[in-house]
Amino acid sequence: MTSAGGPGISTLAAESSASDLAAHGRAPEWRGTGWRHRRRAPPGRRWRYALWSVLLPSRGTRVWPTLPGFLLGAVVLGLAGAAYNTASNILFITLSLLLSCLLLGGLLLWLNFSRLAWRLRLPPALRAGAEQAATVEIRNDRRVLPAYALWFELSAAPAGQAAAPAPLPTARQLLSGKGWRTDAPERVTLRGRIDPGENSGVEWRLRPARRGVLRVELESAGSVFPFGFLSAAVGIGLEREALVWPATVDYRRFGAASAWRPQPGARRASTGPRSDDLRAVRRYAPGDPPRRVHWKATARTGRLMVREFASEREDGLQLWLQTGEETWPREEQFELLCGLAATLAEELFRLGRLRSVAINGAAPAPVRAARDVEAFLDQLAVVARTAGPDAGAGRAGHGVMTFAPDGARGVIAYVDGTKAAAA
Repeated sequence: MTSAGGPGISTLAAESSASDLAAHGRAPEWRGTGWRHRRRAPPGRRWRYALWSVLLPSRGTRVWPTLPGFLLGAVVLGLAGAAYNTASNILFITLSLLLSCLLLGGLLLWLNFSRLAWRLRLPPALRAGAEQAATVEIRNDRRVLPAYALWFELSAAPAGQAAAPAPLPTARQLLSGKGWRTDAPERVTLRGRIDPGENSGVEWRLRPARRGVLRVELESAGSVFPFGFLSAAVGIGLEREALVWPATVDYRRFGAASAWRPQPGARRASTGPRSDDLRAVRRYAPGDPPRRVHWKATARTGRLMVREFASEREDGLQLWLQTGEETWPREEQFELLCGLAATLAEELFRLGRLRSVAINGAAPAPVRAARDVEAFLDQLAVVARTAGPDAGAGRAGHGVMTFAPDGARGVIAYVDGTKAAAA
């Protein structure tokens, strides 16, 4: 029997409250020309900052002619030679019009970037092998002029990985408008315009290859407005990091059918008061729903107390992951282990069968809400093999799910010594 791995990131996100999602990361601040203008330019001196921004542009800012720009330059040189040789006023007037067109295009292109602000938004967590979107939000702080024809260059790489130096570009790469890099990042284009005082956004689809910490960088913003003769890019260098959860894997279920059968009245992904029999009143623990607060007991004891139902004390499963290097000598097999553990954790939580999770010799962490599963997935995103044998080997208890290698490539999950699943 083959099962696709449980609820995905969208399911857990839907089951989490707004406060749970906010805990993953606050909204990033706005950056850009508009942000600099508000923060650094005192009243009455804005023209000085505007002048210095032209003379000393930020790092990564570049301007280069496009293919039509090169052709126009060739025409200008030809007209200039003909005008000086023939002393024709008509040729001089035509030459001045073409040069004025280039000058006006450069001025409008510079104004197109003035007082713009942007920020980079990432999902709370990414999933390896799944396509997700990073959003670039743009805001136009100008009062009169809209912004046109903007594009953004973004790149993604594992955190801590240094970028290789780029060789010199060829003439074809320069004429193609890809910039000065041969390893140019992916470019996304904003369609339409941004009116003064309005916001807009553009999505970049990315698919992380492996779990870990992914660094996403908004490298630059560019435009060819208004005539397409010049292409300009403003260096941004805005970086954000996000955790990449292990990819979901397909697995086969075996014996131990009780491991997959929901208990009567079992807790679901959205915990709340049930019609079950009240078993006890206990102290509040992080993750308990506010609806279970017992206000009379709280007022009597002076401490926050919650109701505990009988279904909560039914037997569940404790997922225990051991990462000893002696047990998992192969990197590919260890990655499969992390993916299987993540998949089983999500499905057992959906079935109301996941009681707690633990990695190596750490104390078991109870699972009461979706954010507890997300915290476990965050740990799986960065967990690494430990030197020596498995820590805490031989942990006793009922309903403990452990993992072991299956040959040179597979992974088997056991529940109390009985084979339950294999990938």
